[in-house]
Amino acid sequence: MTSQRSFARAALDALSGVPLFMCTPFHRKQHLRWGATDAEVAGPMPGDDLVPKASFEATRAITVDAPPELVWPWIVQMGYRRAGFYTYALLDNAGHESADEVLEEYEHPQVGDWMPMASKVSETTAFKVAAFESDEWLLWAKPDSTWAWKLTPLPGGGTRLVTRLKQRYQWESPGIAVFTLLLLEIGDFPMMRRMLPGIKTRAERLRLKGG
Repeated sequence: MTSQRSFARAALDALSGVPLFMCTPFHRKQHLRWGATDAEVAGPMPGDDLVPKASFEATRAITVDAPPELVWPWIVQMGYRRAGFYTYALLDNAGHESADEVLEEYEHPQVGDWMPMASKVSETTAFKVAAFESDEWLLWAKPDSTWAWKLTPLPGGGTRLVTRLKQRYQWESPGIAVFTLLLLEIGDFPMMRRMLPGIKTRAERLRLKGG
C-alpha cells in the first residue's frame, strides 16, 4: 500500500509539470539561459571544445547560500537509481524519490565512472565522468554531448552554480536524432528548473545542520 501511495504521489507530481513541458518550446530563448548572466552564457565551461558544433546548448545558473564543498556532494551523487536528479521522481528515477541526504558511496568520483540516465547503461544512455576538480568543477561526457558544472565561491560563503549542457543531434541516425531533439527541446528545461533549486535546497539545509 505504501508503494502504491508513493507511486500515486509521484504521478500527480509529474502531471503538475505538464503545462511547463508543453510551454517550453515557445520560450526557447529564455529557457536556454535560465538564471544565467550574459557573462556566464558567453563564458567558457569545461568540455566546450568536445562538442564544437552543438545543436543544443543551454547554460543555466543559480545562487546557493552554502559554500561549494556543501554543494558539490549533491551533484556528484546524481544519477538514475543513485541519488536521482531532484526533479520529478516518476520521470527521472523510476518513481523513487531523490535522495535528501549525502550518499557516501558516490562521493568519490573517478574519471571513467558512469553517471546513468536510465536503467540501461551505455555510451548513448549514460554520461561518464570526463574530468573534475573537487568542489570546483565537474564534466560529464558522451560521444555527442557534454554536461558541465562550475562552482564559484561568493563573498559571505555562498556559491554561484553554473551548468551547461551541449548536444549534437545525430542526423546520420534520424530516429535517435528526433528522440534526442524532443527530449531536450521539451523535457530538459522543466527538469533543470527543478534540479537546480533541488540542489540549492539540499545544500542550504546541510549548511544549517552544520555541514
